[in-house]
Amino acid sequence: MPYTDTILPVSFYRNRDISWLEFNGRVLAEAASENTPLLEKVKFLSIYSSNLDEFYRVRIPALMALKKLTGKKTEADRKAYKKILKDINDKVYEQQQQFGKLLKEEVLPVLEANNIHLIYDKPFPDAVRQEARDYFFTRILTYLKRMELNAETDFFSENNKLYYMVSVTDIEGTECLHIINIPSGEMPRFFSINNENGQYILFIDDIIKENLDAVFPDAVINGAYTFKITRDAALEFDDDYEEGLATQMEKKIAKRDFGIATRFLYDYAMPEEYLKVLIELLQLKGANVIKGRSHHNLKDLAELPVKNSVLEYPKWPALPFVFEERSLFEHIQKEDVMIHTPFRSYDTVLRFFNEAAIHNDVEEIYVTVYRMAQDSRIANALISAAGNGKKVTVIVELKARFDESNNLRWSRKLSEAGVTIIHSVPSLKIHAKIALVKFRKGYNIKALGLLATGNLNETTARFYTDHILLTSNVDLTRELRHVFKFLSLMKKREAKDFYEFRHLLVAQFNLRDRFLALIDREIDNAKKGLQSGITIKLNNLEEQVLIDKLYEASNAGVKINLLVRGICCLVPGMEGQSENITVKRIVDRYLEHGRIFIFSNSGDVEVYLGSADWMSRNIYRRVEVCFPIYDTVIKDELIHLVNLQLREEIFDEKRSQEKIYEFLKDEVTH
Repeated sequence: MPYTDTILPVSFYRNRDISWLEFNGRVLAEAASENTPLLEKVKFLSIYSSNLDEFYRVRIPALMALKKLTGKKTEADRKAYKKILKDINDKVYEQQQQFGKLLKEEVLPVLEANNIHLIYDKPFPDAVRQEARDYFFTRILTYLKRMELNAETDFFSENNKLYYMVSVTDIEGTECLHIINIPSGEMPRFFSINNENGQYILFIDDIIKENLDAVFPDAVINGAYTFKITRDAALEFDDDYEEGLATQMEKKIAKRDFGIATRFLYDYAMPEEYLKVLIELLQLKGANVIKGRSHHNLKDLAELPVKNSVLEYPKWPALPFVFEERSLFEHIQKEDVMIHTPFRSYDTVLRFFNEAAIHNDVEEIYVTVYRMAQDSRIANALISAAGNGKKVTVIVELKARFDESNNLRWSRKLSEAGVTIIHSVPSLKIHAKIALVKFRKGYNIKALGLLATGNLNETTARFYTDHILLTSNVDLTRELRHVFKFLSLMKKREAKDFYEFRHLLVAQFNLRDRFLALIDREIDNAKKGLQSGITIKLNNLEEQVLIDKLYEASNAGVKINLLVRGICCLVPGMEGQSENITVKRIVDRYLEHGRIFIFSNSGDVEVYLGSADWMSRNIYRRVEVCFPIYDTVIKDELIHLVNLQLREEIFDEKRSQEKIYEFLKDEVTH
């Protein structure tokens, strides 16, 4: 499959990044919704803040790299780059204003009405001042470090850590500047006090500021101003490096928090002269300098110490999967199983691996791992399987961003237990979510397969909507063997590597071309007057070849419905190009994560699920697996679930995820 990393038009990067910010704006809209309970509003504000941090760690570094490349291009490109940054900063500023308004005008008053007092941008009440001071001396002071700031200062701010810049006048009348850390990584961000007037919640930042007289006992405090610096999170690897990927990874992770500064966020009250000093001494001239409020890292709102079920969503207990056979393995051999997380219980997936670990007839287990839970029961089942004499092979993707350390830890633990561990090559990510269990039945070797849209992670399965297929279909399991055979080679695909995939769509082999062919078939059907249509649900839509093919289908009269959670570089509704395309974005109590592809096929509908978004990285630089749904009951169920989301606007008070839960619950009942 031909592909070169050519530089795309600068406008492409603008559309991609603004689209991502619009997704984050949709998260804010969920926090603003009158149908969202108070503590859920707080969670959405936390998610927004966390997402924005990641934006400056991942997407802004890409733009900074683009700036270097465009330095060799035209003046128009350089102006376009500056325009991108302006548009981004304007969008972020607009959203942060909305964030602050939501927090101060909607969240804080309702907390107050429930006798919960979050002290934010106001003085401490006298009733809590002494207890807060005691907490400062007994808990916070343990972690505080102060450092004078001058030209000789050897200080490097850690990524996304919180600091105060403090101006003091010493006993000799000389003004000095100091930096003090806010230890939110070493202790809880909030301190809660309960008394007869209700619950009071204080930021440790404010407790430190309130007690600076103890840190500078012989000085006059002139002012204290918070700041944080966000740094590039990218880890680059060398295919030809003499050390293995795991060794490279350990060294790179150790240096990650010391990457190039991409954002300098500071307290709006900080005087201009202090701001200039920080930028100069901390070498921040290349970073985006952004004025904020006095409290940063509001992703920590997720830790707000408030327990009140009345202020949360009503609970949706995960629905069990019920079957009559003695074992899950026996049931899968009779019919396919589909688990929709988090609506249906993830216990079925855990049981799949547990049965594989103990089943007498199981001989081999193969699994891909992208993001594992910290205390993964799946990993422990694989360890048990190895201990029970099974041959267990795990392909661990060490380059899963922000999960590298956890994956390294599990790699070692699994390897020590006798599991064969395979790592991908530096320039190729293994993003497929698959497993294969081989077992002996009489004189024959049979297989069961697991194919999923999301990670094999029981923690994220509680709040990511995904779909997991458990199957004994011989066509799918045979081709899963081909995938694992290729992955075991630990190399990028070469021209001589040939595996026939007639059912699975596998990036590096046939995924893009098969999707193009499926769209072409809908185009041909539309031109012949036959039934045609395409419905696609993705996290991100960016890859230009596939976008252009969707435009072509629209112009041929194919009706196209897109559900795209995040980045969408396709523009719907344009005359002469995308008049037959609609795009929707759904943000609800659970994170939409599943990828579903539905093709009308002249009435004989085909449905595919898989791990691949339509982005350049997924199509060209990863191993992804998409798979067909052959079971007609499961196929109809998936089509119905997607249609519920396409019709979301017709619901009065219930949104599509609630409709989905009710539908699946009704299935269990009947």
